[in-house]
Amino acid sequence: MPIALYALTIAAYAIGTTEFVIVGLLPTVASDLQITLPLAGLIVSVYALGVTFGAPVLTALTGRLNRKPLLIALMVLFIAGNSLAAISPSYPVLLFARVLTAFAHGVFFSLGSTIAADLVPENRRASAIALMFMGLTVAIVTGVPLGTWIGQQWGWRATFAAVAVLGAIACIALAVLLPSRLHKAPVASLTAQVRVLTSGPLLLVFGMTALGYGGTFVAFTYLATILETVTGFAASDVSLILILYGVAIAAGNLSGGFFANRHPVRALAWLFSAQAVILALFSLTQHAIIPTLMTLAALGFLSFASVPGLQLYVVKQAQQFRPGAVDTASALNIAAFNLGIALGAWIGGLVVASPLGLTATPWVGALMVAGAVILTLLSSGLANRTVAKAC
Repeated sequence: MPIALYALTIAAYAIGTTEFVIVGLLPTVASDLQITLPLAGLIVSVYALGVTFGAPVLTALTGRLNRKPLLIALMVLFIAGNSLAAISPSYPVLLFARVLTAFAHGVFFSLGSTIAADLVPENRRASAIALMFMGLTVAIVTGVPLGTWIGQQWGWRATFAAVAVLGAIACIALAVLLPSRLHKAPVASLTAQVRVLTSGPLLLVFGMTALGYGGTFVAFTYLATILETVTGFAASDVSLILILYGVAIAAGNLSGGFFANRHPVRALAWLFSAQAVILALFSLTQHAIIPTLMTLAALGFLSFASVPGLQLYVVKQAQQFRPGAVDTASALNIAAFNLGIALGAWIGGLVVASPLGLTATPWVGALMVAGAVILTLLSSGLANRTVAKAC
């Protein structure tokens, strides 16, 4: 793999840490700011919505800019957002800081995916995207548990200060390792960008992404609380369990890229089906320590295994149905990932506040992922009919 890919991976590591570390800090933030757990969960939703709407809009607005300076500018915005979070005195300021950081997140991954794919031969594109997203998985293995531990020791604001330092390191890596000239797709017209949202095949992929990736977050958003209040782990054990979860995610991410290189939609159907089953199983195993750990390992593997395939599949579909707006389609799929997170966290909050309670979040998430299975099968059938007509 080209060394430039590792610059993207380092930046993805910083972004992944700030995105997911809030899960381990949620009980601490809720206690410190004196807000309810569902209200604290909105911190996850607001960040995800910032990515959802920021990614396509800002990608379109910055389409004419050179890729390398743009990526560096995005990391500067990322540093500013996390620095503001580190000094935020109140809940509204923290929400604003998270939205600011989310804008950098959305554009970075929409551009990073296409850059990663362009740096390697066509038959290794899914693996290249997986390597970039490996930064997210390594962040969950190391950054999130470490950030959770820092927050428990010195307060959650110290965690965001540490993430700002990570952002500075990533900014330097991009400046040093990325080539000055990166391939830039032709800028799509506004009409071409809007037409992405009128493409049935692409809308199916966006739906697959939102439901399949977001379903896990119905329970994952409140994982620390589940582990402490339902399973019976001590608060100090949560960071160690997040390491286990992160290792499983790393393995799933790399394996998912390998599975998806040739037949992404077929791989996605199997991965989503298995993910729905494991989430449903978590409803039963969350009350016992060893079964919980085993289930979380399986869930971690599956929750990120679909990411490379989804991103590759949307690029392939865009090249076929909307060739003038591939970057826009990629950005909208990044938005769909985060729309799924926002929906999952929001639905999880509703479930927690309802008579169903915290323990119902896994099986509700399983229903979301089951919806992704249905959409994947519909997309596969549509693709097969399109091929048949072409022949």
